[in-house]
Amino acid sequence: MSSGAKDPIFRSILGDLSRQPGVSSAERFRYHGARAALPIALALSVTFLFPPTEGTNVTRYDIGVVAPADVIAEIEFAVPKTATELERDRRAAAEAVPRTFDERPAIGDTVATNLGLFFDAIDEAILEGDTLRVDQILQSARINASPSQMDYVLDPGQRNALRTASRAATLEIIPRGMADPAEASGVTTDVIYVRTITGDNVIERTRPLTEVITSRDFYAQAVLYLPPGSPPDAQDLLRLVLISHLQFSLIPNVTATESAREAARNSVPLTKADVLRGEAIVRSADPIGPETLERLQAYETALRDADLLESEEPVAIAVLGGGLVTLMLLLIFGLLVFFSRPQVYANFRWLLLLTLLSSVYFVAAFAIHEGGWSPALLPIPFVALSVAVLWDTRMSLLLVFVLAAITGTLQPFADYSTVLVVMIAGAAAAMSVRAVRRRSETWVSIAIISGASSLVLFSQGFATATPLVDSAQAALFVTGNAVVSALLATGFLWVFELFTGITTDQTLLEWADPTRPLLRRLSMEAPGTYAHTINVSNLAEAAANEIGANGLLCRVGVLYHDVGKMLKPRYFVENQHDGRNPHDKLKAETSASIIREHVTEGVRLAREEKVPALVIQFILEHHGTQRIGFFYEKAREEEGPDLDLARFTYPGPKPQSKETALVMLADSVESAARAMRDPSPERVRDLIDTVVGSKLNDGQLDEAPLTLADMTRAKNQFAKILGGVVHRRIEYPETRHLTDADKGTGVSSEEDSGDSDKPE
Repeated sequence: MSSGAKDPIFRSILGDLSRQPGVSSAERFRYHGARAALPIALALSVTFLFPPTEGTNVTRYDIGVVAPADVIAEIEFAVPKTATELERDRRAAAEAVPRTFDERPAIGDTVATNLGLFFDAIDEAILEGDTLRVDQILQSARINASPSQMDYVLDPGQRNALRTASRAATLEIIPRGMADPAEASGVTTDVIYVRTITGDNVIERTRPLTEVITSRDFYAQAVLYLPPGSPPDAQDLLRLVLISHLQFSLIPNVTATESAREAARNSVPLTKADVLRGEAIVRSADPIGPETLERLQAYETALRDADLLESEEPVAIAVLGGGLVTLMLLLIFGLLVFFSRPQVYANFRWLLLLTLLSSVYFVAAFAIHEGGWSPALLPIPFVALSVAVLWDTRMSLLLVFVLAAITGTLQPFADYSTVLVVMIAGAAAAMSVRAVRRRSETWVSIAIISGASSLVLFSQGFATATPLVDSAQAALFVTGNAVVSALLATGFLWVFELFTGITTDQTLLEWADPTRPLLRRLSMEAPGTYAHTINVSNLAEAAANEIGANGLLCRVGVLYHDVGKMLKPRYFVENQHDGRNPHDKLKAETSASIIREHVTEGVRLAREEKVPALVIQFILEHHGTQRIGFFYEKAREEEGPDLDLARFTYPGPKPQSKETALVMLADSVESAARAMRDPSPERVRDLIDTVVGSKLNDGQLDEAPLTLADMTRAKNQFAKILGGVVHRRIEYPETRHLTDADKGTGVSSEEDSGDSDKPE
């Protein structure tokens, strides 16, 4: 919650604005005027962020339409390349630049010298008769000679042939130009650049790639310098000797190569076509394709840069018109809310949040435009998800369509594809909440939004001949937008709930988790009460769904409505499994106080656990202001008729909503049905009628918006479910009043709630 919302003055103002106006004109003006100020302020903000520009004499076209008239170039201009085209051409230009290698002409002599020293060392060791040293020399050169190859080395004639062949191959082949095979294989051109540095002179020339010798070629040619008929072992030994001493005469120059490629990139022209003055850009009746549209856009830019655009209307009028269009669209949304969602219109906090969410959308749109980013990043999923979770899908869809229409009027986004993507992404986000039951399932929304939007983008791309890479890039942006929007909507949901006072279905589902501390305690410390709540929740949820109320809210409310009983579970009949009733030893007033406290203590426990206020209402209202009948009558017998009735009455209030009223009825019906004798369908139905009638006669349903039709349908659901659940069981004296009560006096609130206090 914002710091402003914490301010009592701010809260007071919001509360005053949410109250229904009186009959005076001033109050009505204040009430409706504050609500009209919201779309006006939003329209002004949008117009300020996206002021309409002057009109032009260049008609705006869309791909696929037919040109209504000829467009002839009045000035010469160039058609710039798109970012994708420019990057493609620069990449091709860089790849066409040959790699540069530095030549080392004297490296052959160096290798030959090293080979001579190698063989001299072997000759010296053999002359001294030290064959072990010969082996060490070979090993130091990483030559693992076989026995036959060692014999070849020790033989003077064969060793001399090996020396001669290695020297000749080195001096004759390496100077031709030899490169590392790994470097040569990376060359993508037919030629390479070869630089030879001689003193201060640098000579650069091209050399065909086919003339470059690799080490594999070198070894294959070197064996030809051995005497004819040399065995394979001798050839392998020669290769091993050359491998241990080889150095390349062509060394890649990475710096020179990259410098040349960068120069090639920079030399690529930024434009792809030139249009001469008097040249036809498009002819009448010709279809507009992507290339033609690019020419038209480039022409408009050239005219604007040359200050040759003709103003069709004054700027002030354009701004006024744009602002009025935005305002009218917002007012349409407001009128729809006024007629179809009066509860939303009446709550100023809710309207303020809708305005703030819309403002966030347009501010983000402004940032996207200024940053030159893709319109696919417009955060419509964030707005749609937030509204759908807080209210419902229809409300979200309505806002999405209005925002999409306004987006289409803004010049930076005034094209069909952008509006289409905004509508589809927003609609997908709004409807995806139906498939998400918990915050951990946010990935489902992400998948639905990104899938639907990507499908539209690719379909639109195919229809307009858009390059596939551009469509794929836009789809990637949409997916990223879906991820960020879903995470933000989930993260800010608790703030929105706190600000609006709305408890969402996702929050309710989380509080329905049986591992919640209060529910776990209830199941362990008052198992009879917990079993009772499960049965009541089934009844209440079914009835709520039948009449169009919030079944999930009923279920969650029931789970917590009796949590106060777990502080003194033995004082409630459903937890008295051993036949002992502690009320037998207490005064009637004390017993009534204990029974009454399960409401107040339940509220206290719920607030300590930060249970949503909407759920706490079920604790307060499920008994209404009913009298704790049994102990009241007992006290009258003990103390006389002059009693303080407040001490024997639940604190209330009476049920204020359909949901709490249904829970009151389901609670009483289930408790009575559990103690029925011979629970036939007819008796179950009579019992339900009796219980509901007693609540009506007692005035407990006077403040709940339940109609007689609603109660009839609810009773049908109660009978349907109880008929399959209750079984024949013993009817105890303390529950006989539930089936045999005087219909004129009704059933006492304490007893028909299952909070029976009469000793067994």
